[in-house]
Amino acid sequence: MASQEQLSAIKVARVLMVGAGGIGCELLKTLALSGFQDIHIIDMDTIEVSNLNRQFLFRQSHVGQSKAKVARDAVLRFRPNISITSYHANVKDSRFNVDFFKEFDVVLNGLDNLDARRHVNRLCLAADVPLVESGTTGFLGQVTVHLKGKTECYECQPKPAPKTYPVCTITSTPSKFVHCIVWAKDLLFAKLFGDKNQENDLNLRSNDDANSSEHSEDVFECGKDKDIEQYGRRIYDHVFGHNIKVALSTEETWKNRNKPRPIYIKDVLPEKLTKENGNTKNGCATDDVSAMASLGLKNPQDVWGLAENSRVFLESLRLFFLKREEEIGNLTFDKDDQLAVEFVTAAANIRASSFDIPLHSLFEAKGIAGNIVHAVATTNAIIAGLIVIEAIKVLKKDSSNYRMTYCLEHPSKKLLLMPVEPYEPNKSCYVCSETPLSLEVNTHCSKLRDFVEKIVKAKLGMNFPLIMLGASILYEVGEDLEEDMVAIYAANLDKALSELPSPVTSGTVLTIEDLQQEFSCIINIKHREEFDEEKEPDGMLLSGWVEAPVDKDNNKPLGNGESTSNALPEEIMEGEKDVEIQETSEGTENVTGKKRKLSEVSKSTTPDHSGLSDESRNHNQLEKIDVDDEDDELIISDDWESLTKKKRL
Repeated sequence: MASQEQLSAIKVARVLMVGAGGIGCELLKTLALSGFQDIHIIDMDTIEVSNLNRQFLFRQSHVGQSKAKVARDAVLRFRPNISITSYHANVKDSRFNVDFFKEFDVVLNGLDNLDARRHVNRLCLAADVPLVESGTTGFLGQVTVHLKGKTECYECQPKPAPKTYPVCTITSTPSKFVHCIVWAKDLLFAKLFGDKNQENDLNLRSNDDANSSEHSEDVFECGKDKDIEQYGRRIYDHVFGHNIKVALSTEETWKNRNKPRPIYIKDVLPEKLTKENGNTKNGCATDDVSAMASLGLKNPQDVWGLAENSRVFLESLRLFFLKREEEIGNLTFDKDDQLAVEFVTAAANIRASSFDIPLHSLFEAKGIAGNIVHAVATTNAIIAGLIVIEAIKVLKKDSSNYRMTYCLEHPSKKLLLMPVEPYEPNKSCYVCSETPLSLEVNTHCSKLRDFVEKIVKAKLGMNFPLIMLGASILYEVGEDLEEDMVAIYAANLDKALSELPSPVTSGTVLTIEDLQQEFSCIINIKHREEFDEEKEPDGMLLSGWVEAPVDKDNNKPLGNGESTSNALPEEIMEGEKDVEIQETSEGTENVTGKKRKLSEVSKSTTPDHSGLSDESRNHNQLEKIDVDDEDDELIISDDWESLTKKKRL
């Protein structure tokens, strides 16, 4: 039973929740039932049908409505006397600034992406408001506490970069089904239904065929008067037949690999059968805009053969042009788009057949394509309870009892919940310790635009950057800028660093600020002439900022202090939202602060856990899993037993 001190702290507290998804629904319910009287919720998402199996504040009738608002209304029905304020908005909106965050006693995160988490972390640091982070992946979960100057901030340790694959592996030598999925989703789907000007290796030609009538025109161009059936067959033969044939002409590639086989539609489906695809006269429901429905395929967990995949491929392509033609040219893959998932599944399976890779069901392919780890409502409820426990400690200022708690899938030393004491701030953290960064860059070739996009926004996570060299402003973003200044800064973007009004050369010290986040850092510039295009594709190298280390043997990013697991297939591991196609680069070692201790509870059952939560420190032990779900991400070790015996450096 709560003490009078706890009850008093709870009743007067103003709490900000960010995220009203899987964890958020459970958290709001638990906060209300625990006696919290003043709760604010921010969430920009609307309710989807797929949310209803675990986000129990929502019903079928709520689909399409604001998550934050519906969650508020649902809880007020059984706790009508408390105050809940909902915001259907992006937490990165300018109104949610440092002054807004200062109004709260504690912030509770239930976010689903790294960018928003970093943003909230910086606002909490600037406002000096405690932050309780959380995440779940399947049966795994974790809760962490972050207080300015007392514990490490969310960015004190490296976070995982999106899973990357070498371009040549995706386009030429796939060996796993995930490679085929990435090819189908990010190359073929994008080429057919996205930006028509996008160039990629799908339309490569052999020298022998370059002048033939079949390949002299753009095979991906579909005129309005062309037969969609014939267009589909042409695309099929080009990407699964012609391109494979061209790839086989490079004999050196296949000396130590199994050769793929070109697949042509005439060898799989007679033309007569192809034309019967989706024939509405046979009672198929093309109005559902689903190739499966059109072809009478009902079970998404069935593994289709080559012929079935070929029919789905042609039918889904036909339906895109027949039912959704106005969208073509602007489409991007969405895991909730049934027709897109059907197309990608079929295309990936046909390619897998060519390379003798085991085929997968639509259900499996959707999980891989969307980086989906299916959520477990029980885990969300457990994590929500732990968040509230830590929030109460924060409100009582009971810092000696703060805990990072990991929820495990299988017991370790008879424990399913593993509590450890938080780390002290990392003295090398550029966010909370303001340690200067250094950037190696060719100042004569690299433009300011490259620096802004690749470093300031992508790596440092700034949304409204201000770049200064001494008292000179090189670039600024803001709603209140005058038009002439906007024009000057826009012109600067296309200038090489050394050609800016205040030249950036070797030895230059830049100050980068984000006024919304009230965050700034210093970058020391060092000129460097050449970069390895494969290992350093950005053409610049930032030091002091570290991504997740990479396992050189397996090419897999390793743990980061969030949540881990070895319980999931490799195909769905990684990607803070998306899988990227690029050359992978070497990871860098990170510097850490003081050792985290175990709680007394943990010590009583595990004699030596001094390295228990060194997920991001013990590089050879951990893997990171990313989820495409509101429930977000998390970490757990591959070998907890051996991990706990390791001492922190």
